[in-house]
Amino acid sequence: MKIEVILSPLLYAGRTLTTHHTTVAVDVLRATTAICAAFEAGAETIVPLDSLEPLPRYRQLGFALAAERNGSKVGDAEYGNSPTEYLRHDLKGYKLAYSTTNGTVTLLAAADADTTYTGAFANLSALADRLASDGNDIVVLCSGWKGEPCLEDTLFAGALTQRLVDKTEAETVNDAASMALTLWQQACADPYAFCSHATHIARLRKLGAGADVEFAFRLDTCPVVPRFADGVLRIDR
Repeated sequence: MKIEVILSPLLYAGRTLTTHHTTVAVDVLRATTAICAAFEAGAETIVPLDSLEPLPRYRQLGFALAAERNGSKVGDAEYGNSPTEYLRHDLKGYKLAYSTTNGTVTLLAAADADTTYTGAFANLSALADRLASDGNDIVVLCSGWKGEPCLEDTLFAGALTQRLVDKTEAETVNDAASMALTLWQQACADPYAFCSHATHIARLRKLGAGADVEFAFRLDTCPVVPRFADGVLRIDR
């Protein structure tokens, strides 16, 4: 197994692993953590969208709307991008139309992979087990923030790489993967504290989302593996 880490969606087109691979889309703060939380709360399907324009049409089709821009919930959407909010609700049977600043854009960019999953600390162990079982080469695609790399996504990429190296003797194929792995080895004792001065954490704290930030660094709180296929996210139940 080979592992490549891409630190920004802007770099995805230049990746080395382009055929017969699995891509893991990552946006720890907060889209992929929220996706895991929504499925943990019972959601049936999630349709990721890269713009707000289609949302009214999805409402007419019976979807609940979940939308965020720059950290805040958008307009009359029922939900935003908060994993702790999703976990306070019973979403059994819900279909969500979901659009965020970074995470859903990244997920849609990764749709050309043979298999596409979403990853976060919330589903780290379940995801690593699935990837090890699948046995494919892996591209970990970090959302970053508006094209720039970010600390928390890079750290998660390192955590996932470490798990896969331990499970399968996987090898890294680029410097970003080696950097992420080294970063995780430095931070693994307390990843939340390690990232405490990250720019997006400061941004979310100013918006009153400190509980979401803390939750996003807890391991295995939502042990589901969302898979993106045919425009829809689902999990095996």
